[in-house]
Amino acid sequence: MSTNETAAPAAQSERIAQHRRYLMCRPQHFTVSYSINPWMEPSRPTDTDVALRQWQTLYDTYLALGHEVELIDPLEGLPDMVYTANGGFLIDGIAYGAKFRFAERAAEGPAFMEWFRDNGYTVAEPAEVNEGEGDFLLVGDTILAGTGFRSTGDSHREVGEVFGKEVVSLTLTDPRFYHLDTAISVLDPVQGPSTGSGAGGVERANIAYLPSAFDEEGRGILAERYPDAIQVDDADGAVFGLNSASDGRNVLISPRAKGFEAQLRERGYNPVLIDLSELLLGGGGIKCCTLELRGGTR
Repeated sequence: MSTNETAAPAAQSERIAQHRRYLMCRPQHFTVSYSINPWMEPSRPTDTDVALRQWQTLYDTYLALGHEVELIDPLEGLPDMVYTANGGFLIDGIAYGAKFRFAERAAEGPAFMEWFRDNGYTVAEPAEVNEGEGDFLLVGDTILAGTGFRSTGDSHREVGEVFGKEVVSLTLTDPRFYHLDTAISVLDPVQGPSTGSGAGGVERANIAYLPSAFDEEGRGILAERYPDAIQVDDADGAVFGLNSASDGRNVLISPRAKGFEAQLRERGYNPVLIDLSELLLGGGGIKCCTLELRGGTR
């Protein structure tokens, strides 16, 4: 037995699952009728019934783990609405709305903002192109912000102004990983003490990331800020292994991300395997289907 294997049970006992509240949308109208990312091939058939069954397993798993799940009604003609993570970014009862880059998804932005208002959130309407939690990840008290394919750099300034938090910009370079949440997974909800201060400090929050998805500057930033991060290999990235959801102990990942699964176990996490292969045909996975609701009235 290796050192990592013997250490895992002790480490796992220290991992504490924290309650989560999520927004999801049934893939009632799911299909791939256009292409706005490399995963989407309209000529390849999709099966809405399979997508619904796989999505239901994800939904049921969240409930079984003790989390809450709210639902937004799917709208006909918006097949990508199932990817709720792109619909906004929410902290402390404030919802920064999405403004989609592609016309095919533009109507989703107002639909999500209406839901946020109806459910007690203060909505900050965006002036800049951004795709919500697809490109904004809250790590401790820092917002990691992606750009390169969807959200613009100006939205990084805007999200920082809305929430009054430090924003760290990262540039994605591989079109397969067009959103930040396809290349970074936030494993722990709260960071521990950091060494140093300001932008040069070392963050102790746990993340996992795919180095090859970022430019040289981004890789340097991640290595400096998160020296203890799990670095995932290309094979696991290519099956959307990092498009995952974590409550601090349980990490929902693709069953095909075998290397990442092993890395998580070595760090004391509990990988929960969820197959969303049908929804991957639209370029989305577990995290894409999961928008975290922080704050609000409930």
